[in-house]
Amino acid sequence: MQLSIHHISLPIEDPLLKFLIELIIILCIPLLLNKIKVPHLLGLIIAGAVIGPNGFGVLSRDSSVVVTGTTGLLYIMFLAGLEIDMADFKKNKWKSIIFSLYTFAVPFLLGLIGGYYILGFSFLTSVLFASLFSSHTLIVYPMISGLGIAKNLSVNITVGGTMITDVLSLLVLAVVVGMSQGEVGTAFWLKLSTSMILFTLIVLLVFPIIARWFFKNVEDKISQYLFVIVMIYLAALLAEIAGIESIIGAFFAGLALNKLIPHTSSLMNRVEFVGNAIFIPFFLISVGMLIDFSAFIQSWETLWVAAIMLVASIGGKYVAAMFTKKTFKLTNDEGQLIFGMSAASAAATLASVMVGYNIIIGENDAGEPIRLLNDHVLNGSILLILISCTISSFVSMASAQRIAESDKDDKVSGKSEEKENILLALNHEATVEKMVNLGLIVKTSTNKDRVFGVNVINEEENESSVKNAEKILGLAVKAASAADVKLNPITRHDNDTASGISNVIKEKEITDLIVGLEGGKGFSASFGYNLYNGYLRNKTINLMVYHAVQPVSTIKNYVVLVPENAEMDAGFFHSMLRIWNIGRNSGAKMSFYGKDKTMQILKRIVKKANIEATFNVLGSWQEAQEVAFNLVEDEGLIIMMADKGMHSYFSQMRHVPDLLNNRVSTNNYMLIYPFSKTEKNLTEKRAVSSHDDFVEIGKVIRNIFK
Repeated sequence: MQLSIHHISLPIEDPLLKFLIELIIILCIPLLLNKIKVPHLLGLIIAGAVIGPNGFGVLSRDSSVVVTGTTGLLYIMFLAGLEIDMADFKKNKWKSIIFSLYTFAVPFLLGLIGGYYILGFSFLTSVLFASLFSSHTLIVYPMISGLGIAKNLSVNITVGGTMITDVLSLLVLAVVVGMSQGEVGTAFWLKLSTSMILFTLIVLLVFPIIARWFFKNVEDKISQYLFVIVMIYLAALLAEIAGIESIIGAFFAGLALNKLIPHTSSLMNRVEFVGNAIFIPFFLISVGMLIDFSAFIQSWETLWVAAIMLVASIGGKYVAAMFTKKTFKLTNDEGQLIFGMSAASAAATLASVMVGYNIIIGENDAGEPIRLLNDHVLNGSILLILISCTISSFVSMASAQRIAESDKDDKVSGKSEEKENILLALNHEATVEKMVNLGLIVKTSTNKDRVFGVNVINEEENESSVKNAEKILGLAVKAASAADVKLNPITRHDNDTASGISNVIKEKEITDLIVGLEGGKGFSASFGYNLYNGYLRNKTINLMVYHAVQPVSTIKNYVVLVPENAEMDAGFFHSMLRIWNIGRNSGAKMSFYGKDKTMQILKRIVKKANIEATFNVLGSWQEAQEVAFNLVEDEGLIIMMADKGMHSYFSQMRHVPDLLNNRVSTNNYMLIYPFSKTEKNLTEKRAVSSHDDFVEIGKVIRNIFK
């Protein structure tokens, strides 16, 4: 299509120019508003109003805008489900349920009173009118997540409650629509309940099975991302077929894939990047295009309806947030954050208004249609969307920034400020990505540039070995950068691999060394020699020996074997932190096995740094071995190895590598050798012997996890 600059008509129809204008808005608005501390999502909504059909008419709200905007809306709900900490959600599910009852009932009651008694609507219309204010859209969630407080209790409560309250409000919509069309009866309720149950079972049970198979068998990154998009739209479509809104389907898709896309993975980084850069901004612009300021100038009745809607929605959400704060004894900032996140009305509100507006229940004397929700409610809802999103943006960002600063101060003042330097021994091209993915999962969230990769070249090897080292390290750097982490490549020339790695450990002050086992070889004789005569001679590092047969994200459950008196090792709590990070960042369940004394210690810690875990008491090391040998598909094994002289069965544990070669070769497994001494004055240096010490260690680990 050719474009003549001298004959441009509004609205612009040329697809190239339309897309360019939208991209310029998405680029420039955040840059300008960040300088004056105004949330950029508000600027995108206003920009949409200015260029939209009700503003200067530069662009029309055509199918292209609707499609990208719909994807952005689904993306917001999907990310909310994907990033929720399932262990925290299960722990706080009753808090989310109580919050959802508050945030549904209070605005609904205010809206019902306003619609029926003040505006004089019919009871059926008043019920639908009231349901508009019960739902809310997590429009600020991407910004909250960007501040690093997505795991905060108030955020967790709000996200969990969003799912429940949106489902309730959309159920009200379905029932009211059915009643207005005379369809409500036993058959209606049976059909609705059956379809919702089937939808829930398919998305939450079948989707994870399909996704786990796909991620295990397809390594192409582009295909993995496209698979995620397909899952979002498929879940949204199934939700609509079930009689509920597509946004609920997208949220459920996020829950279904939650444990299969680790929060520290490159795939998660791609999902967030594309959504925040393209789809979500398009959604905000499309919302702005709905705003018609002239409607409020032309009709006082529209302003009166809008005023009641604002009081019912924003006032109701504020009261519900304060009830939640009081009920669970949250801080003022957490209460304000709950209000800010739940104040925005956009997705479900807009969907309900449009459905109600399109239902014609009769005609007046002039032959004009009588709608279930009239023009004043439609225009008032647009004003509600603008004002509620504005309030949500300012309140959420102000309170979230204060919470983030408080968390940062707590972390700085804590006793856990150990400098973390992780070294990956990269010797085989086939294991590079699996090694990097493990490194991304075990590291702390604040470590963005202290991950190292080393390839040791023997002195007598030729030029091809140097090129191979460059290729392997290049792949590692690329894999880490995809997750927004800088990996520092090191090429080392030395007489043997173990010696070269040992020198790097000293030079870079390495705290953790990850060594991978090659393919199906397991513990070879040469690797065993390097292990006992090389790697384990470094007493100041935490050593992890990793055998991977499938992506770490596809592991459902880890069996963790902890030897007797392991807590007496100097590096026990440091090693346990790595295990905790695997559980938190991969979403896998952790099943700990060990002596009762050790399990009691871990139970106390799990209350401070929550993961989804079970604790099982074993009587002997032979029982532990039987547990390891009975692994099923998609289970992994982690064994914390014993320090010589500290444990009575150390000699038995020396045979663990041979046993693993013979019995656990088809599963992922890891051996962790804690450091036995350190030059640093860390809490882990002392032998822990009292419950007070265990609680103190729990505080240390809790601070590290933040």
